[in-house]
Amino acid sequence: MELGNISNPTYGPGPEAPGSSTPGVVAMAHGFLRLVQPNPLPVDLINFEQSQSEFDRKDIHELLLYELGFLVCAAIGVVFIILVPLVGCCFCCCRC
Repeated sequence: MELGNISNPTYGPGPEAPGSSTPGVVAMAHGFLRLVQPNPLPVDLINFEQSQSEFDRKDIHELLLYELGFLVCAAIGVVFIILVPLVGCCFCCCRC
């Protein structure tokens, strides 16, 4: 496996669906990822030579906006992790 130039990486056009025996599942996974993360990574905001104290509020806002889809999915996941057992416990204990 060739790593290439780590200090100045080159990025390809995007994720391609690999050849698979289950093309429906692969298409569904890539469709979900394109739905959650439609925007390209803002590479110009990520500078490893820059210290963390030099980030602007604008840069942090743009990075959070880039990750918004994943943040929403994580919030929905946390709600389901908390809400489903709680509702199940209420149905089991209260039998309303």
